[in-house]
Amino acid sequence: MKFEQVRLQAIAVTLPPEVVTSDEIETRLQPLYSRLKLPPGRLELMSGINSRRVWPAGTMPSGPSIASGRAVIAAAGIDRRQIGCLIHASVCRDFLEPATASRVHHGLELGQDCWVYDVSNACLGLLNGALQIATLIEAGVISAGIVVGTENSRPLLDRTIEVLNGDTRLTRQSVKPAFASLTIGSGSCAWLLTHRDLSNRGEVVGEGSEFLAAAAAARTEFHDLCRSDDDSAGASMQPVMDTDSELLLREGIATGAAAFARFLPAAGWTRQSIDRTVCHQVGGKHRGLMLDTLGLPTATDHVTYPWMGNTGSVALPITLADAAHRGAIESGHQVALMGIGSGINSVMVAVRWGETVVRGDFPAEVEGAAIGHSP
Repeated sequence: MKFEQVRLQAIAVTLPPEVVTSDEIETRLQPLYSRLKLPPGRLELMSGINSRRVWPAGTMPSGPSIASGRAVIAAAGIDRRQIGCLIHASVCRDFLEPATASRVHHGLELGQDCWVYDVSNACLGLLNGALQIATLIEAGVISAGIVVGTENSRPLLDRTIEVLNGDTRLTRQSVKPAFASLTIGSGSCAWLLTHRDLSNRGEVVGEGSEFLAAAAAARTEFHDLCRSDDDSAGASMQPVMDTDSELLLREGIATGAAAFARFLPAAGWTRQSIDRTVCHQVGGKHRGLMLDTLGLPTATDHVTYPWMGNTGSVALPITLADAAHRGAIESGHQVALMGIGSGINSVMVAVRWGETVVRGDFPAEVEGAAIGHSP
C-alpha cells in the first residue's frame, strides 16, 4: 500500500491527570502478595513500567477524545468543513451502540457530510483508522480526516486488583495471565490527515509529514492469546483480561517480523535507511526482543511505556507525538511506525517526517523520555 497525496498534518495528545505507580499497585495487591509470598518490585522489574496514568472515575472515552479532536483541529488551523471522515478507533468506547464517534462528531461540530464510525482492532485501532482515512484521501474521496481514540485503564486495573485479591485459589502459576492487565495505562490521541493540496494552498498550518507506505500481516491462529472476559462496553466497564504473555510475546514478535518483511519493499527502504522507530509500547522485554529480531538498534527507538504503561491503541500514536515534542524526531527523518495487536495482527507505516504540528501537555521530566532508553 503506497501513498503520494497524504500528509500527517497534526497530532494532539490529552493525558490523564492521575499517576499510579507500580509500587502503589503492589501495595493494593498486598493480600495477594502476602499469601503467595511474592517479592515487592516484581511488577516494574518484569515490565520496565514505573507508572501509568488513569482518568477520573466515571470518565467516558468520548470526553477526552473530543478534547483531543478540538486540539488537533486548532493545531492545524483547518476549516471544520474540510474534514470528511471521523473515526473513533480505541478499544474503549462509550457504548456498544451507538458508535462513540457519533458523540465525538457532535462535540467537534463537524459537518453532516462527514463519514462517522468506530474501528476496533485491539492495539492497532488508530493505525488502522489512519490508513482508512489515508486511503480515502489518496482516492480523492475526502480532503481531510481525523482518527482519534481514548483508552481508559482504570476499570480494568481496579477490577483486576479486586479479582486477584479475592480469589484464594490463585497460585504463582495461575496468576500469570492477569499480569498484563496491571501494566495498562490511559491516554487520548488524535491524528489529522490531509491531502497535500491543503498544505500547498495554505489552508492548514505547515506542510505536514508524508505518509509513504504501509504493510500488514495477520496470524489469526493465535487470536485467543489475549482476550477480555466480557466486552468492556457491555459489562459496565468492568472487564477482566486473560493473557498468555509468554506465547503472545513470541508469536507477536513473529507476526511483526512477517509484517516487516513486507514493509521494507513497500516503503522502498533498507534497515539502514530507517532513522527512527516507534513501536507498540508493551514493555521492556517486548521492545528489546522486537528490535533485536528485526535487526534494528535501540539507540534510534523512542519509548513512553516506562511512564505511560501500555496504553493500547493510543500507545504508538502518543509515543510518536512525544518523540517529536522532545526533538527525538526531526524534519527529514524516515520513521517506521511498527504496531502489533492481539489477534495477532501487525501494521507498519512509513512516514517521512516534516512539519507536523504536535500539541499536548507533556510532562517535563519523566523516566525513559529519551531516545534509546532501555530499562
